[in-house]
Amino acid sequence: MRIALAGVEQPSGWSVDTTTGIVSFGAALGSGVAITAGFEFDVPVRFDTDALDVTLDLERLGSITSIPLLEIRR
Repeated sequence: MRIALAGVEQPSGWSVDTTTGIVSFGAALGSGVAITAGFEFDVPVRFDTDALDVTLDLERLGSITSIPLLEIRR
Protein backbone atom coordinates (compact mmCIF):
# COMPACT_ATOMS: atom_id res chain seq x y z
CA MET A 1 0.00 0.00 0.00
CA ARG A 2 1.19 3.51 -0.75
CA ILE A 3 -0.02 6.69 0.96
CA ALA A 4 0.53 10.28 -0.20
CA LEU A 5 -0.31 13.55 1.53
CA ALA A 6 -0.86 16.52 -0.78
CA GLY A 7 0.76 14.49 -3.57
CA VAL A 8 3.94 13.62 -1.60
CA GLU A 9 4.43 9.91 -0.91
CA GLN A 10 4.78 9.03 2.77
CA PRO A 11 6.96 5.95 3.31
CA SER A 12 6.30 6.02 7.06
CA GLY A 13 4.21 7.76 9.72
CA TRP A 14 1.09 5.71 9.05
CA SER A 15 -0.26 2.21 9.58
CA VAL A 16 -3.16 0.20 8.20
CA ASP A 17 -5.38 -2.34 9.90
CA THR A 18 -5.62 -5.07 7.23
CA THR A 19 -8.81 -6.43 8.80
CA THR A 20 -10.79 -3.19 8.62
CA GLY A 21 -8.82 -1.21 6.01
CA ILE A 22 -8.59 1.79 8.36
CA VAL A 23 -5.45 3.92 7.89
CA SER A 24 -4.09 5.68 11.00
CA PHE A 25 -1.49 8.44 11.06
CA GLY A 26 1.16 8.94 13.75
CA ALA A 27 0.55 12.72 13.82
CA ALA A 28 -2.52 14.83 13.16
CA LEU A 29 -2.86 16.09 9.59
CA GLY A 30 -3.48 19.69 8.69
CA SER A 31 -6.96 20.74 7.66
CA GLY A 32 -7.68 20.20 3.97
CA VAL A 33 -4.66 17.95 3.26
CA ALA A 34 -5.51 15.62 0.37
CA ILE A 35 -4.91 11.95 1.21
CA THR A 36 -4.40 9.51 -1.67
CA ALA A 37 -3.67 5.79 -1.58
CA GLY A 38 -2.47 3.16 -4.03
CA PHE A 39 -3.10 -0.54 -3.66
CA GLU A 40 -1.85 -3.84 -5.05
CA PHE A 41 -4.21 -6.78 -5.43
CA ASP A 42 -3.51 -10.49 -5.68
CA VAL A 43 -5.96 -12.06 -8.13
CA PRO A 44 -5.71 -15.84 -8.67
CA VAL A 45 -5.76 -16.80 -12.36
CA ARG A 46 -5.18 -19.84 -14.55
CA PHE A 47 -4.09 -20.26 -18.17
CA ASP A 48 -6.99 -20.28 -20.64
CA THR A 49 -5.17 -22.54 -23.11
CA ASP A 50 -2.92 -25.58 -23.09
CA ALA A 51 -0.48 -24.14 -25.65
CA LEU A 52 1.21 -20.76 -26.21
CA ASP A 53 2.35 -19.38 -29.57
CA VAL A 54 6.05 -18.55 -29.29
CA THR A 55 7.90 -16.63 -31.99
CA LEU A 56 11.66 -17.12 -32.21
CA ASP A 57 13.42 -13.80 -32.79
CA LEU A 58 17.07 -12.98 -33.43
CA GLU A 59 19.69 -14.90 -31.48
CA ARG A 60 17.17 -17.52 -30.33
CA LEU A 61 15.20 -15.14 -28.11
CA GLY A 62 11.55 -16.02 -27.93
CA SER A 63 8.54 -13.78 -27.59
CA ILE A 64 4.91 -14.45 -26.75
CA THR A 65 2.36 -12.00 -28.14
CA SER A 66 -0.31 -12.79 -25.56
CA ILE A 67 -1.00 -15.09 -22.64
CA PRO A 68 -4.72 -15.69 -22.18
CA LEU A 69 -5.68 -15.91 -18.51
CA LEU A 70 -8.94 -16.52 -16.64
CA GLU A 71 -9.71 -15.28 -13.16
CA ILE A 72 -10.41 -18.03 -10.63
CA ARG A 73 -13.53 -17.12 -8.67
CA ARG A 74 -14.10 -18.83 -5.35
